[in-house]
Amino acid sequence: MSRIFASAAFGMLCLVAVAPASAGDPRGTWLTENGRAKVAIVNCGSALCGNIIALKEPNDPATGKPKTDSNNPDAAKRSRPMIGVQIVIDMRPDSADKWKGQVYNAEDGKTYSGSIALVNGTTLHLQGCALGGLLCKTQTWTRTN
Repeated sequence: MSRIFASAAFGMLCLVAVAPASAGDPRGTWLTENGRAKVAIVNCGSALCGNIIALKEPNDPATGKPKTDSNNPDAAKRSRPMIGVQIVIDMRPDSADKWKGQVYNAEDGKTYSGSIALVNGTTLHLQGCALGGLLCKTQTWTRTN
């Protein structure tokens, strides 16, 4: 009986040893690296998307009105409020704890190829790249409530 138990325990230990490590689920609320925005990452069909849900300074100091997507190349979108703008777009699983898709940078109004990588349960790296990946910038986001 003890030999059967030992064999079963050894088998379970081997399964755990070969299972890939996973940092977890990137869905949730994240504070951007500069602390200027909170982004909610949620399911969008079979992908992940992230929208701005709060801004540290939600109003434009010059007008006193809510900040808008004023740098968007689409003139019809320039008057939309920044809160609600999708900046993490169509991220699909790429490898363990990594998703690839697009990233919208509201500061310059451009959309870049991008990725998110979950470092651990409280840290995420968001990367945006231009020129086929020759120029990339990475931000570290922190999970928040």
